[in-house]
Amino acid sequence: MAYLILADIIVLMHLGFIIFVILGGVLCFKWSKILWLHVPAFTWGAVIEFSGGICPLTPLENQLRYSGGREIYSSGFIEHYIVPIVYPDMLTRNMQIALGTLVLTINVCIYVLLIYYKTKRIKIQTGR
Repeated sequence: MAYLILADIIVLMHLGFIIFVILGGVLCFKWSKILWLHVPAFTWGAVIEFSGGICPLTPLENQLRYSGGREIYSSGFIEHYIVPIVYPDMLTRNMQIALGTLVLTINVCIYVLLIYYKTKRIKIQTGR
């Protein structure tokens, strides 16, 4: 049972990381220092998608499920609703490239807006 709970925690962490990779740049508008965590995170996410690799959390989660006596997911909330988002069955190489492109596009747009916002605010404060 403990292995299955740990596996569920890993899935939630993985989902949280994916959300941070996609939208974490928005947090930089409020907390600029998040940038130092977000840039490596979204770079990692894009590299994993473009390379066709898998996140190290995936084998860890699978090993915990196996150790807990499960080879397939049961019908629990986490397993039924969250796992398919993190580990889609029909993920193809083209989908991975599209996801990597989406991650980069979203984050470039967020950072362009962030730079614009920060430079405009600096100009207003300095009176230039």
